Amino acid sequence: MEKILVNCLTRLLSKNKQVYEHSLRVGNMARRMASYLNFDEQQTRKFVIGCCIHDVGKILLPDGILDKSAPLNKEEWKMMKIHPLLGTKLILKEGILDQDVVDIVRFHHERWDGQGYPFGISGDKIPSMARMCSIIDAFDSMISDRPYRRGMSMQEAKEELWRHIGTQFDLLYVERFLHLLEDLSSPLEQ
Repeated sequence: MEKILVNCLTRLLSKNKQVYEHSLRVGNMARRMASYLNFDEQQTRKFVIGCCIHDVGKILLPDGILDKSAPLNKEEWKMMKIHPLLGTKLILKEGILDQDVVDIVRFHHERWDGQGYPFGISGDKIPSMARMCSIIDAFDSMISDRPYRRGMSMQEAKEELWRHIGTQFDLLYVERFLHLLEDLSSPLEQ
């Protein structure tokens, strides 16, 4: 699976450097969250790989959508919303069959309230690793500069996660993620 991961990331890099770098940051934070949640080695591996390739479907989107320096229009947004499905097809074709990894790619844009995409599922119907990935994905997107906007401060992004508990995000995993961020930013005791 690692060989496929490298291939997918290489293709992402050649398609769009910003999406590639975002994917690596999400994967890195997933590793930290997995450690914080005491995942075993196998769970950690699946979670990190899934988070690293969560946006792999964007390889198949037109460059004009990924490179646009303004917010997407209605038609472009409609196309963007299919990237989880494109990514799922791509990784299955490449040979990634692990259900946890596939679920992260397929469901990382679903919302706790059922208003997400591509399926509109809600609550516990969304696999837990996909729910966690969606939080990390959103947080990194919020704090990152985009061609059409500046990134938020860490504090603003934390407040935004908190505001969307129960609508976009699962309370349990937001709390755990915010605790992880606090632990990462706390000075080490001597």
